[in-house]
Amino acid sequence: MQSLIDQVAAESGLTPGESEVARQMVICNACRYCEGYCAVFPAMERRLEFGRGDVQFLANLCHDCGACLHACQYAPPHEFAVNVPAAMAAVRSTTYEAHAWPAAFGALYRRQGAWVAAALAGGLALFFLLGLARNGTLAGAADGRGNFYSVFPHGLMVTIFGLASLWIVLAFAIGVVRFWRGLPVRNDPVSMTAATVDAAGAALTLRYLDGGGDGCNVEDDRPTHWRRRFHHLTFYGFALCFASTSVATLYHYALGWPAPYPYLSLPVVLGTVGGVGLLIGPLGLMVLGGRRHPMQSHRAQKAMDHGFLVLLFATSLTGLLLLFLRETAAMPALLAVHLGIVLALFATLPYGKFAHAVYRVAALAKDAIEKRQPRHFDVGSEP
Repeated sequence: MQSLIDQVAAESGLTPGESEVARQMVICNACRYCEGYCAVFPAMERRLEFGRGDVQFLANLCHDCGACLHACQYAPPHEFAVNVPAAMAAVRSTTYEAHAWPAAFGALYRRQGAWVAAALAGGLALFFLLGLARNGTLAGAADGRGNFYSVFPHGLMVTIFGLASLWIVLAFAIGVVRFWRGLPVRNDPVSMTAATVDAAGAALTLRYLDGGGDGCNVEDDRPTHWRRRFHHLTFYGFALCFASTSVATLYHYALGWPAPYPYLSLPVVLGTVGGVGLLIGPLGLMVLGGRRHPMQSHRAQKAMDHGFLVLLFATSLTGLLLLFLRETAAMPALLAVHLGIVLALFATLPYGKFAHAVYRVAALAKDAIEKRQPRHFDVGSEP
């Protein structure tokens, strides 16, 4: 089977992974049993052939819920060996790498993992700790009011994390533009407002992570909604922490209210609620990921999942500890460790699991446009 896939891939110009997705989509397009599970199968039915752009679009539209695998009559051990979640996961990884900016950094997607994340975070935290120790501020800079800027100057933190944020935005913007340009183009006019609202709704509600309504499959044929719930806690926890930082920035620059802020202030409340979400969500996803049926996952995806979730969990844990111990002598060391972990998270965002959110939103936007366009073939048409 593998030699046939490689031969077809060489003749079609697709990678072996892309050719395998194209092969499975031809089978699924003849069956169509799973068309109610998610957006992938209706999008597949709008095609008769599957080129590189089609395959990458469908792979990033897939939410990896696993319902189609457990419903498929042609899944292994059947000789057709249809396993859509694993095939799509493999192509997603190569999609990120192919469109990465700078291109040489694309190989970093293959090196993500929990140990890499832990080593990077530990190294950066140690760097900050040694810097404080050298300046004599590791044990003596805390002012008892929880003022972080008495340890790390405000300008230094803004410079480090501002530059890191600009790098993340630039890397993802260039990557998504490259991805979008590779997608099939049809010029039939549609309402972009309706398409945007549709895509945003699908992204914010994780509409296609519900297995068609019954939930995702984890270790067996029994569906569950817990994976979607933990995803929501992770996503909205991240969003609330971002909102907390944004509000604090507004306080500092627009209103002249520097940190530290009281426990019941808006930045602290947003950050605390978001931090709790970022503890429960990633932990739940790691537990469910460990229970997933081995056929559902791809090795490269699992490594990226673990690295990203470990950093999110560690960022939230140290952030909450820092909040509640900010008026103690432990604050400088905790702040150094927290900043090291956050900087590791920032450094890996453009070349790790977070990419799935950016590319999936682009795929949802493409799907929302496509499904409003008329089909250009009828039943019985030949490719």
